[in-house]
Amino acid sequence: MSDNIIIIDYNSGNIKSLLNLLSFLQVEAKLSNKKEDILNAKKLLFPGQGHFKQAMDNLKKAGLIDTIKTAIDNKVDFLGICLGLQILFEKSEEAPNVEGLGILKGEVKKFREGKIPQIGWNKVNVIKNDSNLTNDYYYFVNSYYVAPEDKSIIATTTNYGVEFCSSIKKDNLQAVQFHPEKSAQAGIEFFKKWLEL
Repeated sequence: MSDNIIIIDYNSGNIKSLLNLLSFLQVEAKLSNKKEDILNAKKLLFPGQGHFKQAMDNLKKAGLIDTIKTAIDNKVDFLGICLGLQILFEKSEEAPNVEGLGILKGEVKKFREGKIPQIGWNKVNVIKNDSNLTNDYYYFVNSYYVAPEDKSIIATTTNYGVEFCSSIKKDNLQAVQFHPEKSAQAGIEFFKKWLEL
């Protein structure tokens, strides 16, 4: 599977723990911002951490916005993590004047209740059976959550003052608000299924 799994390098994101997990699973992955690598990948990972504006600025500078959209259109398996979920949408309250990738319709909203950011384990409730996720606890670090227009893409929900969409699944596109690479056995099992191990 070497070089067929590409982690999109946009000068941000939680790369280290993701690489550690893939190494634990004995899976080779390549960190790249080259268009040809992304377009020829079997699977794409977009690791998340950071600010909505910074991520979009970095993608724009690297010329990767259209490349990522093309890869998803070409049915490459895509997994977005945390911020990697949020940038798939049109806009975010974190950066009101910045456009997201707009692959999915909807916006990113800020939590209004509870301690912000949400940090720690929270329960994920499965809505779609093809999500490779289980009704289990996963590790979250987030101040924002996605509000999809199309409710049919919601794969799981989680409660944190509000019942929010904690992951989406649509065809070859999957993205999660939590960090499966930090979610112990539940996260490992999710990655195994996504990687088809």
